[in-house]
Amino acid sequence: MKLSRTLVTASLALLGAACGGGQTGSVSLLLKDAPAGFSKAVVTISEIDLVGSGGDTVLTTQKTTTDLLTLANDTAKLVDGAVVPVGSYSQLRFVITGGYVEVNGVIYASSATYEGLPPGAVVGGTLRMPSYAQSGLKVDLPGGSVSVGTGSKVLLVDFDVSQSFGQDAGASGAWVMHPVCRATELELSGGVDVTLALGQGVTLPAPTTLASFSAVLTPSAGGDGTTLPLTATSTGAYGVSYKYLFPGTYTLTFTAPAGVTFTTAPPVPVTVTVTSGQATAAAFVVTSASATAAP
Repeated sequence: MKLSRTLVTASLALLGAACGGGQTGSVSLLLKDAPAGFSKAVVTISEIDLVGSGGDTVLTTQKTTTDLLTLANDTAKLVDGAVVPVGSYSQLRFVITGGYVEVNGVIYASSATYEGLPPGAVVGGTLRMPSYAQSGLKVDLPGGSVSVGTGSKVLLVDFDVSQSFGQDAGASGAWVMHPVCRATELELSGGVDVTLALGQGVTLPAPTTLASFSAVLTPSAGGDGTTLPLTATSTGAYGVSYKYLFPGTYTLTFTAPAGVTFTTAPPVPVTVTVTSGQATAAAFVVTSASATAAP
């Protein structure tokens, strides 16, 4: 997860489905993360508000503590069916009351007594989260505002933790949280369906199988890639599906176990384009494979 830029990427999906008489709507909220190079990246969200022209609507005050690294290609539901007035909304507000990251075996926490720490954890440094427990983290909605009415509305917010967490430039050794976020509508996000099959007559060096391979998808704009293991498909090939991706170009390649070299058709790495509301198919065939001679 963007280790070169210091942390993880996370995403939030907001589902707003209106109900009853055109006066109120129902809002649900999912949490999504993209990959990272840290051992842990845990936050506690104690309140979520929807900010609109009519003021703030509290979606939930139920505490949720989540390790963002478990959500690289999945979501966690934060709000389910909160009733909100029909209208125009410009922001989501997250009250974040604690968190910690683990970097190279050292835990940096918002407090030595932070409730989200694992039992017996030894805190080696400070994670500074300025004002997010009071004023909250404000995430602008796409286009400046989103209307919740009689239809449904799904938003995807990219919480780019790779740019949002960094080490203090001073001598304290502390880490600091300064979130960087962007938003799009969930139906405008896309995906990539990757498959890899053995070519005719091609065998892999024993005991390697295609289940030993992983796909790596990296944004062309920069950052670390998302590495996911391949699993068997109904067609006999192996594959993986990347979900909740922002539209744009990505670089796709594969990794094999140590000691195995291989070629594919088409050759990797390749550039794939993610299109709004669609899953891009990316099919590959292994054309040769061999064991690398020991040095």
